[in-house]
Amino acid sequence: MNLKFSIIVPVYNRPAEVDELLESLTKQDFQEGFEVIIVEDGSENTAEKVVEKYTSQLDIKYFFKKNSGPGASRNYGMQRAMGDYFIILDSDVIVPLHYLSEVKKALTINYSDAFGGPDASHENFTNLQKAINYSMTSVLTTGGIRGKKKSVGKFQPRSFNMGISKKAFEVTQGFADYRVGEDIDLTFRLWKSGFKTQLIEKAFVYHKRRSTISQFFKQTFAFGTARPQLNKRYPETAKITYWFPSLFLIGFDISLIFWFFGYWQLIACYGFYFLAIFIDSLLQNKNIKIAFLSIVTTFTQFLGYGLGFLESKFMKK
Repeated sequence: MNLKFSIIVPVYNRPAEVDELLESLTKQDFQEGFEVIIVEDGSENTAEKVVEKYTSQLDIKYFFKKNSGPGASRNYGMQRAMGDYFIILDSDVIVPLHYLSEVKKALTINYSDAFGGPDASHENFTNLQKAINYSMTSVLTTGGIRGKKKSVGKFQPRSFNMGISKKAFEVTQGFADYRVGEDIDLTFRLWKSGFKTQLIEKAFVYHKRRSTISQFFKQTFAFGTARPQLNKRYPETAKITYWFPSLFLIGFDISLIFWFFGYWQLIACYGFYFLAIFIDSLLQNKNIKIAFLSIVTTFTQFLGYGLGFLESKFMKK
């Protein structure tokens, strides 16, 4: 299959991250040509000089535009791309050596007009970043919906690591004007238009994510607020599992009240769950600090998503 890849990267005030991403793209073992399009979304601290470093190593184009959010910036890049298959990456990822080769291999064997790939933790990431990665990808926390297992049903690609054909982009017009949940919205519109999506397990990227607990909370809170809005737009996609983080928080509050009155059984269940998180993270990361931090990041994830979901469900019209 003859596919010309165009890699689209929106960026906002993150030149150092773009440098790492572009360096990793220069090391691809992919034997065919591909282009890279960097879309600067109204940044004050631009990546223009960083991009200039790689003009002799990559087929790269740089565009600066007024700030309009990542979804609109991705569309802007795809509208100017020369390829027939677009790969969307966040600026805070590092691409492994075999990434493009794995994408091409998977699409040759089983073509789909859109795909998503998992994320992983790089050995150079901080302990907190590794703990956040664990909480976002573990079967014990998210059920494996972000690409950690095969049986996830129809896969919903995430915009930090996804691909979409030019044909599918032209039919759907790409990302809608939402700041959060725009990738899931696009997936639902792809399905409605008859396009297939798939998970390419070996097409993973190293995803830095947020670097502080506060930033991680804000990110998961935003994810939580987006879900009821998506459920409202696409009621046929709503699932009871989207309530789980909120129910987790409500149950935790109730267990604390019961504990205050001498009934410890409920809080003990939460204790066993967090012990399981600790053990599982320790086995995966081989680091006791990351295992302890995984408890903190998992609770932060449930807290942020759960509160965001409840606020969006009951307090926003």
